[in-house]
Amino acid sequence: MVFWTTLSTQISVAILFTTVKGLKQSAMPSITGNVKASDSCSFPLSGIRIFQECESIQNGNPFKYQVTKYFYMKSEGNIADKLHLEGSAWIGYVAVTTDEGRRVLGRRDILVCWRGTLSEPENIQNLQIDLTPASDIFGETNNPKVHRGFHNAYVAFSEKFKYNKASARTQVRAEVRRLVDMYAQKGEEVSITVAGHSLGAALATLNGMDMVANGWNKPTGSDKRFPVTVFAYASPRVGDQGFLDVFNDLITKDLHVLSIRNSIDPLPHFPTECFLGYRDVGEKLEIDSRKSPYLKCPIAQPHNLELYLHAIAGYQGKDDEFRLVVDRDISLLNKFVDLLADKYKIPPKWWAVKNNGMIQMDDGFWKLNDYVPEPPSDDEGIITSPENSNLSPA
Repeated sequence: MVFWTTLSTQISVAILFTTVKGLKQSAMPSITGNVKASDSCSFPLSGIRIFQECESIQNGNPFKYQVTKYFYMKSEGNIADKLHLEGSAWIGYVAVTTDEGRRVLGRRDILVCWRGTLSEPENIQNLQIDLTPASDIFGETNNPKVHRGFHNAYVAFSEKFKYNKASARTQVRAEVRRLVDMYAQKGEEVSITVAGHSLGAALATLNGMDMVANGWNKPTGSDKRFPVTVFAYASPRVGDQGFLDVFNDLITKDLHVLSIRNSIDPLPHFPTECFLGYRDVGEKLEIDSRKSPYLKCPIAQPHNLELYLHAIAGYQGKDDEFRLVVDRDISLLNKFVDLLADKYKIPPKWWAVKNNGMIQMDDGFWKLNDYVPEPPSDDEGIITSPENSNLSPA
């Protein structure tokens, strides 16, 4: 609590930091393939270098990051196999501050971004709300249980899927531990930030807790812990009382979770506390998008990430008026939907991949230009280690 209380005494700084993390998160839907005719539907439209150079991420952003790794989750069922390449889907990336970004932030920050729901199979997974044991992640103490769909998305793997011979969890673990060791050996101060929206927020919460519980935030052979901070935008509830007990134990090990909720968004209230015993974790920042004078309809699309980031940018406190203290472009409200008042003359749903990914050949004919990413590599032998060999809690 002291961590967030201290941060909130400088509201403009807190809002700027939270919004910048959201900017990194909001870039993901922009470059995720959604053309079902494509062999790479639900996969990134470009490689890491092109994503890294994306102007929508870099322009006007003082916090410079370099993307180091994409990671993937295994999709469930026959529907998923038809919609997702190789039965897998791109679910996020790992990045780290550049030297320039480090100078601005004051430390080397490792950022893990988890995207929100983009496909029907993921919606089905979101509805798998029965609780399942999470001892494979957190051990037996407190008998924690979590949402079955989120647990599967986080830990599922299959030898037959080349993008998920290792789970999303293991792919992230390998990259985070590599970066922690690399920068710790250079004597740098390191922090780890995990961000996600909706489904991604639930996975970010699991991931952040996992990092601290199992010592990913400690350099190999060292007891020094680097802080882990989770920004969970519009997160549904993740686990039960045992899960909350695990979380409370981890607060003393430098874990911080901020759950950002729009007061009119129903999703963060599900699954309900009275149903199956779900519990909230982390500190809450409640925003109210209805206060914004820029909106066409004050109650439309309350779960939309761009609306969340707009509401955060104008947040002055629970009882104060909306005022944009972060210079965030209001046209982003219409990026995928139609939220901005007509007087601003910004067309709705203006973001589109050029020609839906079609390119014209020299002979005048057109074809779909599919980018198929390379599967996760295993340079250090971490990914191919047995998935059931759970790390001992730190």
